[in-house]
Amino acid sequence: MADTETARHRLIEIVKRRSFSTGSGVTLVSGRSSSFYFDMKPTMLDPEGAHLIATLILDALADAQVDLVGGLEMGAVPLATAVAAASHVRGRPLPAFFVRKQAKEHGVRKLVEGLAPGETLRAKRLAVLEDVTTTGGSATKAIEALRAEGAIIDRVVTVVDRLEGAADNFKAAGIPFVAILTAADFR
Repeated sequence: MADTETARHRLIEIVKRRSFSTGSGVTLVSGRSSSFYFDMKPTMLDPEGAHLIATLILDALADAQVDLVGGLEMGAVPLATAVAAASHVRGRPLPAFFVRKQAKEHGVRKLVEGLAPGETLRAKRLAVLEDVTTTGGSATKAIEALRAEGAIIDRVVTVVDRLEGAADNFKAAGIPFVAILTAADFR
């Protein structure tokens, strides 16, 4: 892609075709009802969509001093994976992690996955990723688990901000929030 704006416009086209729908009575994770919906998995798992998302997230992290990227399962898993792979190509590797909604009931019962034996999140700077953000509840759940592990949250980056309170909630919590796209891009 020639530049960030070109990549954004192409990603909007892909999201419109693969992941955006309208209709009444859709219930969101936040519990709110909506007349439009983003199911980002078809875009995140599309080769061009994954590439564009990873590129735009890395652009959003260009000024950040983060050590790892990731977020709450399931939405953040393909995002973090794509960003980690693209970061290697760019020559600034950013390992990925993800936070389980609940710890596994077998093995070592980890809540945070992706760390090698002996690695910890203590004093590591993290970018928390989300596919779609309404109020920021999913990212907040991940942030709580990450802070309990000693991590420092540098910022939250979402692919699509529904413009329904997340920015204000993160601002009130003192956490920088970056949206690659917003609901306004689809009106």
